[in-house]
Amino acid sequence: MSGAGAEGHQPPPFGGGFGAGLASGEEAAPDPANPVPEGHPVGELAGVKQELPSLARIVEALLFLSSDPLSLEDLADAAQVGQGAVVAALAVLGEQYAPGRRGLRLRELGGGWTFASDPSTEEAAKRLLSRPRTSTLTPAQAETLAIVAYLQPISRPEITRIRGVSADSATSTLLERGLIEEAGSSQFGAVLYRSTTAFLKLFGLRTLDELPDIARWDPTPEEQAELRERLLRAGEARAGGAPPQQ
Repeated sequence: MSGAGAEGHQPPPFGGGFGAGLASGEEAAPDPANPVPEGHPVGELAGVKQELPSLARIVEALLFLSSDPLSLEDLADAAQVGQGAVVAALAVLGEQYAPGRRGLRLRELGGGWTFASDPSTEEAAKRLLSRPRTSTLTPAQAETLAIVAYLQPISRPEITRIRGVSADSATSTLLERGLIEEAGSSQFGAVLYRSTTAFLKLFGLRTLDELPDIARWDPTPEEQAELRERLLRAGEARAGGAPPQQ
């Protein structure tokens, strides 16, 4: 399955037929054991033999990041090398991802190159992908989660007071999804909530210290006064049936 799991045709063996799927006139890939042939016309290959491990890692990362097959031109442009160097890097990757070595294979699909799952992993992949997908957070859930993240531990009544509306539904959903958890009780007996490791993973954080500094979004006194006036004008306009002034 390439990217999302689609199975493609297997390219020719890298030892001699790697270039068979390339456009007419392009260089066939060298043997993986000797990726830079003598007298190769591409000038960029002058020092490729020493740099190839690094370039192969770059090409590997580009293929991993792209959901669509990447052509030699795409890979060369992104890596800022010649297409001949990319061909040599693909040859090395083809050896590393040869059938039976890993759970992925290097495939040529739709005029480009991509990673595809090994056929032996198909059943396990089907079971994984058939599981229900996690839905995105609603605005109410995101708002509640932000309050918990910055003010934890915090109780549901406190969240409700901050939001101005009931937080029962949003809090219950966040609990079910494992993004928040109970963290004891307040002095008044209300359950306190805090964020979980799943929250950190969802937002790519190592610790809560990596949360954006909320002070960056604090309005100045002048901005607060302007916002207050705009809200008052909007409220008066709604009460009188007139459109609010911008």
